[in-house]
Amino acid sequence: MIKVNLKITTLIENNPSINSKLHNEHGLSLYIEIDKTKILFDTGQSGDFIENAQLLKVDLSKLNYVLLSHGHYDHSGGFRKFVDKFKKPYKLILGKGFFNSKYKTTKEGNYKYIGNAFDEEFVNQNNIPIKYIEEDVAYITKDIMIFSNFEKYNDFESISKIFKIKQNDNYIPDNFHDEIVLGVKSDKGLIIILGCSHIGIVNILETIMERTNMPIYAVVGGTHLVGCDELRLNNTIKFLKEKHIKVLGLSHCTGENAMEEIKEQFGKKFVYNNTGNIIKI
Repeated sequence: MIKVNLKITTLIENNPSINSKLHNEHGLSLYIEIDKTKILFDTGQSGDFIENAQLLKVDLSKLNYVLLSHGHYDHSGGFRKFVDKFKKPYKLILGKGFFNSKYKTTKEGNYKYIGNAFDEEFVNQNNIPIKYIEEDVAYITKDIMIFSNFEKYNDFESISKIFKIKQNDNYIPDNFHDEIVLGVKSDKGLIIILGCSHIGIVNILETIMERTNMPIYAVVGGTHLVGCDELRLNNTIKFLKEKHIKVLGLSHCTGENAMEEIKEQFGKKFVYNNTGNIIKI
């Protein structure tokens, strides 16, 4: 396996940076450089990641790809502002069903819209080519893969029942078929980059290892362990240990409780991937 130079800059995330000039918000946006390939992975909720990128000396005008991990506002909300500012060509990568009308149920029993602030027509009007990921594994270069259609491998991970899709006048459970995950081959193993892991991080990683027959070296991004019960957290930690994953750069929807437990269990393998953090592999 040829050595891959990979650098991940967290442009925005829930938690603030030590640099007080950087914005933070509930959301995620990563700038990923893989050799000569440049990818924007998610766009946060407001577009403030653009100002952060300038402060972090990240040039967003020369992207090869923009990948939106799923159709929730905190991952795609900044896309419209990004399109208005940057006109140079890139390919937009989305999962099938990305433009489904997504909601969540509130404590009061109401339905709150949490989907995208743009539609497919907006993308077409701005002449942005779209690649919808429908296959299990799609290659965008020989070393960069997109995964979708994740399998269920366990009983301790389940999609939260609060997430819904509106179809006509009905609200049905969201199975997150639109969720996609980035994978990068390296001489150390696979580097996996996640948006939110609604389907379950163990389900996602098991699916990827089954399909590629490769070990996972690093996991970066959101794991949706926020608010999870002790059984799910313990089983997730057990899985990550058994697979000998060497780098855990976790953030966003992982949740403070899970972050503290994983930090305690994994020590130097854990990276607190907050706003402004840089991971080099």
